[in-house]
Amino acid sequence: MSKQLIQIAKRLKRIREENEMSLEWAAAALESSPAELQAFESGEEEIPVSFLYMAAKKYGVDLSELLTGEEPQLKLFALTRKGKGVSVDRQKEYDYQSLCTQFAHKKVEPLLVTVPPEPQTAESHFNSHSGQEFHYVLKGRLQVTIDQESVVLEPGDALMFQSEVRHALKALDDKPAEVLVIIV
Repeated sequence: MSKQLIQIAKRLKRIREENEMSLEWAAAALESSPAELQAFESGEEEIPVSFLYMAAKKYGVDLSELLTGEEPQLKLFALTRKGKGVSVDRQKEYDYQSLCTQFAHKKVEPLLVTVPPEPQTAESHFNSHSGQEFHYVLKGRLQVTIDQESVVLEPGDALMFQSEVRHALKALDDKPAEVLVIIV
């Protein structure tokens, strides 16, 4: 259990309790079970970024606050230098970097996602959450599966989809894929 996971889990629970939400009510609002939410809040289970994004929206806080423990303060602009995004050690399948943690009241969540290569026989890791996603491939080739439809994206290709439909990412050619993901 990483230190970052434990800190995020504690913040997730604290914010729920500060908003006087029962575990059962919050789990239903977050399309989860009470047992799963409790596992996330205790740090026993990895918390998908999509779940954190949904929790932030439901709890009325910025995702940045869940990730860093600090409320974003910048309102005019926020600059994140190359390689300086906040690493989000959330899902072992992908490496996330939040690109805009200091900008207050964001309407979108920009992330740099690195998808490592996996064996061709590896099972896809599906995810779903409310909203929409925009993907722009920077490096490598990426297979995106949305429900049962798959498309292959190359550098410069863009894709937008309804993220409540189950979706999965897979790097191709035994090389990592780097993708700008914007969650709306």
